[in-house]
Amino acid sequence: MIQVSDAAAKRIIELREQENREEDQNVRVSVKGGGCSGLMYDLAFDAEIKETDDVFEDKGVKIFVDKKSLLYLVGTTLDFSDGLNGKGFQFVNPNASRTCGCGESFSI
Repeated sequence: MIQVSDAAAKRIIELREQENREEDQNVRVSVKGGGCSGLMYDLAFDAEIKETDDVFEDKGVKIFVDKKSLLYLVGTTLDFSDGLNGKGFQFVNPNASRTCGCGESFSI
């Protein structure tokens, strides 16, 4: 399961409105090879649920995750920060043994 913090849910709803996206545009979270630590997170709006997807809903936000990516993301919380240390979405992933300084890549 993937959880969404209050701050991330608020920001996702704001972005959907700013970009004039329909309500069926949900968040796709995936893991791809690359980055400083070997694996990278990827976020995008998507309306299509694929056969290989698991769907989670938290705080009014639906999240699509393919089964392969879910292996790396179980128990993860999607958060958002706009503080002095940077602005953007962050993944709090209990499975990651190492993350890079920017927080966009990790290793298991």
